[in-house]
Amino acid sequence: MNKNPCSYTLTKNKNRKSTYQKEMQNPKFRKLFEREYAELLLSELILAMMEEDKSSVRKLAKEVGIAPSVLQSVRSGKHSNMTLKNFIKLISALGGEVTVRRGKEYIPIKFAA
Repeated sequence: MNKNPCSYTLTKNKNRKSTYQKEMQNPKFRKLFEREYAELLLSELILAMMEEDKSSVRKLAKEVGIAPSVLQSVRSGKHSNMTLKNFIKLISALGGEVTVRRGKEYIPIKFAA
């Protein structure tokens, strides 16, 4: 027996689910979580690409043809209603490419700037 009253041992209960696991069983919660997570990933992708290219918001917005405030809200994850055309132009301006996969075939999507 442990004589220290301040120590305790945590045991793992295999039947116990985490809060995350419990919440993900709720279809409404799962759908909302997956949508918001996808938006977060896109904003993080854009941030990383901008940092790698050392692109400023103003310069990139001008190149893509959108307002700097729109690009800033996309970067911060607050703007989730960007048109596909502007998204593709943004990714292209950052040196990336948007593709559609059909089976084993990848089809690049491009718009003229």
